[in-house]
Amino acid sequence: MAKISACIISFNEENKIEDCLKSLQPVVDEIIIVDSLSTDDTLLIAEKYTDKIFHQKFLGHIEQKNLAVEKAGNDWILSLDCDERLSDELQQSILEIKNNLDKADAYRMTRKTFYIYRWLNHCWYPDMKTRLFNRGTSHWGGTNPHDHIITEGDNIVRLSGDIYHYSFDSISDHLKTIDSFTEIGADELVRKNKTVTILSPLTHSSWTFIKLYIIKRGFLDGFAGLVVSVLSYMHVFIKYSKAYIKYKQAKMK
Repeated sequence: MAKISACIISFNEENKIEDCLKSLQPVVDEIIIVDSLSTDDTLLIAEKYTDKIFHQKFLGHIEQKNLAVEKAGNDWILSLDCDERLSDELQQSILEIKNNLDKADAYRMTRKTFYIYRWLNHCWYPDMKTRLFNRGTSHWGGTNPHDHIITEGDNIVRLSGDIYHYSFDSISDHLKTIDSFTEIGADELVRKNKTVTILSPLTHSSWTFIKLYIIKRGFLDGFAGLVVSVLSYMHVFIKYSKAYIKYKQAKMK
């Protein structure tokens, strides 16, 4: 049976990391944690599940996750965030293919989000994620903070079961993340010299709202679906607005 290394990055996740680690225990052979200098009880909790904890000032989501992969002792990697966990069905799906992992280049699964007070069945679902992969042919890439797995092969098999994502506990939590992620996202737009016009914030954010609330039927997720769609609109609007302002400020220097 092939061996799997779970790779996690953490920072002040004392309220959520334990359930994540518990869900990984039945299917992985080691747990690797790269922690960004947590100041709460995250590490005390993590030490109950693994002694392979590495301390690294935050380098960026992609860089931090690739570092965790480098620290792993096995080639097959299962990656989760601290606010995620494997459903019972997904655990079983992984165990069933563990003897024959090499028959695919990587494995993807759906992610289902619990938002404040309810599960989202439409606007953020199904959210397909490749999270089980061979580090010899796959790595973390994308644009911070929206990372994803890049795989050389094209045989990516979908597994049954969900990753349960316990995202935001309140609207305030969501707003804090928006402020942080839009700053990172705006810096990435500028770094890549993406074209941003005065209309970019409005056009990109409007499409985001239409996609989530109408095309993906977020209205069926009730009030939570409306909140998610509006705040996602705000996220994109703010990201492009920040990038536009950064371009303007650079020209003034």
